[in-house]
Amino acid sequence: MEYQHILYQPGKVARIVLNRPRFLNAQSFLMLEEVQQAFQEALKDPACGVIVLSGAGKAFSVGHDIGTEEDNAYRERQGYATLSVLDQPKLFEDWRKLYVDFTLAWRNLAKPTVAMVHGYCIFGGWMVAAAMDVVFAAEDAKFLPGFVEYFSQPWDLSPRRAKEILLEHRFMTAGEAYHYGFVNRIFPPERLEEETLAYAERVADNYLADPIWTRLCKLTINHMEDAMGFTTEIEGAFNNFCLMVGTRATLPAKPSEGGFARTDMARRHFELSRPWIETAGLDKA
Repeated sequence: MEYQHILYQPGKVARIVLNRPRFLNAQSFLMLEEVQQAFQEALKDPACGVIVLSGAGKAFSVGHDIGTEEDNAYRERQGYATLSVLDQPKLFEDWRKLYVDFTLAWRNLAKPTVAMVHGYCIFGGWMVAAAMDVVFAAEDAKFLPGFVEYFSQPWDLSPRRAKEILLEHRFMTAGEAYHYGFVNRIFPPERLEEETLAYAERVADNYLADPIWTRLCKLTINHMEDAMGFTTEIEGAFNNFCLMVGTRATLPAKPSEGGFARTDMARRHFELSRPWIETAGLDKA
């Protein structure tokens, strides 16, 4: 398959690279479809032992594409719903497929996955990273969790931490994400790729030496979370997200102010919280 919005590099360590740097890897519908296809290619490749997901350019991903001309045109060509009230049932189905079914499928992929995060990781970017088994990040990465379609933040951060940050609505440092359990390891930006790929090589060696052991180890941990209600709550949160969107008359902020993610407010609140973050030592590992 010839990809347009991602790069796919097969191998023992397969690479999936979000490749819309012009838009800071905003997630078009085509991009998400291509990510799904690439994961399936890697899954079927007997030489592949692990998959690393990253972003080209300055950011991992700033979240959903909320209005580029090329994404709007693609949605129209493919018969996807718009935000029109008359399209609400179809919109629900489309969002469910792209943001819940795909993301849960990536979480449950039978091969190990690693997210390599640099720059911004905002809303939908968090969703995609959260679906990976392991998350490595650059020390200067900035994370913005939000109430989105795949709402894993209470599991990623703990319920109380999720409330603290989501109710305030602010960016998090990579150090915070590490201390709160969302990120596994953080590195200087210039070492992130080297360290991530070195780890992925070791995971791939382990997988290829004993695939069934590695698969069942991963899937058993996922089953433990599901026994605690993970997938049920993801599905319920998606319904609440759609209810929230459907009861809004307008976006909460202008595009120039950050649109759906309200990034201007998130930056202001981060700066106001910075003294506490630094005092607590949460700006680093």
